[in-house]
Parts: sequence; structure tokens; C-alpha cells
Amino acid sequence: MAASQLLLHGYDTGHTPGRLAGYWADWDSTDQVPQRAIDSRLISRFGNLDASDGGKAGRQSVSAECQHSSGVSSLRASGYVLRNALNLFSNFTYFLDDPDNGDQFEQAERRTTTGGRLTYRRLGHVLGNHHAESAVGIQVRRDWLSPVGLYRTVNRARLSTTREDEVGQTMIGTYAQSEIEWTRYFRSTLGGRADFYQFDVTSDQPLNSGSGSKALFSPKLSSVLGPWAGTEFYVNFGTGFHSNDARGAITHIDPCTGESVEPVTPFVRGTDGEIGLRTVRVKGLQSTLTAWYLDLDSELLFVGDAETTEPGRPSRRLGIEWTNYWRLKPWLTADGDVAFTRARFRDADPAGDFIPGALDRVISAGVTVEPTSRVFGSVRLRHFGPRPLIEDASVESKATTLWNGEGGIRLSGMARVVCELYNIFDAEVSDIDYYYASRLQGEAADGIDDIHTHPALPRTIRLSLQLSFK
Repeated sequence: MAASQLLLHGYDTGHTPGRLAGYWADWDSTDQVPQRAIDSRLISRFGNLDASDGGKAGRQSVSAECQHSSGVSSLRASGYVLRNALNLFSNFTYFLDDPDNGDQFEQAERRTTTGGRLTYRRLGHVLGNHHAESAVGIQVRRDWLSPVGLYRTVNRARLSTTREDEVGQTMIGTYAQSEIEWTRYFRSTLGGRADFYQFDVTSDQPLNSGSGSKALFSPKLSSVLGPWAGTEFYVNFGTGFHSNDARGAITHIDPCTGESVEPVTPFVRGTDGEIGLRTVRVKGLQSTLTAWYLDLDSELLFVGDAETTEPGRPSRRLGIEWTNYWRLKPWLTADGDVAFTRARFRDADPAGDFIPGALDRVISAGVTVEPTSRVFGSVRLRHFGPRPLIEDASVESKATTLWNGEGGIRLSGMARVVCELYNIFDAEVSDIDYYYASRLQGEAADGIDDIHTHPALPRTIRLSLQLSFK
């Protein structure tokens, strides 16, 4: 992806911190390309089949926060306003749907968002002399999207409108929790959150217009035993949700095919739990070992080239994570994270029970020379295991292993020169892979099922001068 961008960050207003931020970017993108096009040398690994894919984006925001403390209580309030614009051009199937013009489409959005949070905290005692820290709060967010649309395009020129909507949605969440120290070696936290989601959709397809609302309560509980010899054990349990695109909760007609579809639920319930231990028993080493699970009632899938949401099958993920941070010297640290996950659908289906794209292992590690003197730097490893690309795991992506590095010199308290090196060993691996049907010119009308890959960056050096102002 080639891109140009301008970044503008903000300022602190003193006792009430404030921030202005701006972001503008435009880019040309290779997107994912079929493996057969690379194997046949039609294109290189970093080539493209539609040179006009890419986009432009802009975001501006203002935010502020203030806090007041008095004795054993505190009150914190924050708020923000955000304006976002996006035009994204993609072509994933090339000539499968439209053999003459190609399958490029544009996703366009103009969004204004405002919201805030208010939290009250208090220290006190419960049931005698048991120390407690309690908090209650409310979060509010309102989005206006006018318009948000999907268009058929050629070389970024619009041919037709697939769908165009105006959307208003409001999220209100209230929460409360209390952490109680029952004994020197046992403390617990009990909390709950209530969420309300309201939405209105005005579509160019009347049957896809409407409004709705949904409310959900999510309890949470955690307990901690210890510490003994610098080690403590913990158990966490709770429920949550995945919120759905408002259009998916209203859509009755597929905008691409014209066929009837069932609206999806605005909230998808999730239930999770974990048990683990944290220790600082070894001098300089902080280590955490956790076993966890996550159940989702539905694996929702947003389909960008149709602007619809497809309800998925219920799923379960089980995993083990081991996280370590080790200060070897005052100027030298090492860290390493390892995670193993088993992700499966929970229902019976002849297609299989593997979740496409779900990782079975992730490894991240690095060594860092802290910027305590003029010279600083780091070397980092990132590894993703192979991923099933379809439900029966008969097609998989390969593992991805990348080494990256950074080095720099501090010129002054305000300036430093940084050299970043990506993919040090120039590994020919993928950032992400998909498996679906596409059609190149001259191929059969129904296309060919193939792996579509987005390659990781080749060996790349980036030199920058970083300036900071107070």
C-alpha cells in the first residue's frame, strides 16, 4: 500500500486537559490477490489486479476531561466530538459478478460522533471494617451517519448505487462495581453493566428502513487470593456483548441480490471466564499465566461488498496465555507473550466446526534498550500460527513469522532520530489470507476457489526525525 498522510495532534489546556487531533490520508492499495495470479506470474507478490483500489480518509476530533477530588471521593468527567469521512475502493472478486466493468465497489461514510463519560468513585468500609472502593458511572454515545453507502464503481467512478442509508444510533451504558478487601489475602470485585442501544435507519430501499432498540444487563465477578511469596491467584467471570451494525438489525432485503433476509440481533451475548496467577517472585520478573474461555451466541460477519451482516454459528474459544516482563538491567528489558487457542463452532454442521481465520497460537517477544541515554533500540519477534480458512480446515494459511527492529539517537530533549527496520530477514509470508471464489479475465464464468493473500511488507527501512513539544 502506498500512502500519503498528514497528522496533527493537540494540546493540554492546563487544569482541564483538552486535545485537538486531526488526520488526513489517501492511499493506493494492493488489497488481497489470488495465489494463482502470483504462481502464474501474472503479477508479483506485491502486484495488483486493479490499480485504482485504495481510498481517502479524514478524521478530526476534540476532547476534554476534568476531575475533582474531595477526601475519599472523586468525580471524573470526559467528553468528545468526532467527525469522520471515508471513501474506500476495493475489488476482491475482479470479474466474477460483472464481466464487463469488473467488481470494484466503494464504501463511503460521513459520520459525526459525540459522547462522554461520568464516573464517581468513593473509598469506604462495608460490613464492619472491610475496606472497599466503589464506583458508579454512565457512558453515552450518539452517532449520525449521513450518508453511509455502497456503490458499484470503475476506476473510482460510480456506476450505480447498491444501497445508501442515513443512520442514527445511541448507546447508553450505566455501570457499578465495588472492590472489597475481605482479609489480607482475599479480595473480590462485584459489578454490573446495563446497556441500551437505540437506532433509526432511513434507507433508499423502504423495506430496509426502520427503528429499534435493545437492552442488556451484564454481570461481572472477580476474586483474588494472595499474595503469598509475591504470588497471587485470581478468578474472573462475566458476560458482555458484541453490538451489531444497525443496518443489519433492520435489513429485510439483500441490497445485492434482492432476496429476503432475516434481520440479525442488535446485541450478541458473550460469556467468558478466566483463572490464573500473577507473580513477582523472581527478582525483576513479572509473570502471568492464564487459562480462559469465551462463548459467543453468534459469530457475526459484516460483508463489506454487500453492506449486510450475516449471522453466524455459536462458537467457543479456549486458551492459555503466558505473559512475561523482565527487567534485566536498569537500561535493558525483555518481554515475551505466548498464547494458544482452540476455536470451534458449538453446533453440529456437516461443513465442519473450525472457525475460519481463528489463530491457534500467537507469540510476541522482544528485547529493548531503554531510552535512558542517547542511544536506544529494540528487536521484536511476531509469530502467528497457521489458520483454517474454511470450516473443515482442509484449506489453511501458512504460519507467519516476522522480525522487526528499531534503533535511534536522542539529539536533545525535544528531538530524536529513529531508524525502523521491518521484516529483517525478508520473509515471504502473509499478513492475512482468505479463501473464496474470484474470476480473472478469461476464466470460467463461475470463478475459481482460491487463497487470496495480502503479503507482509518486504524488508523495509524507515528513517524519521521525531520532534516533541511541551
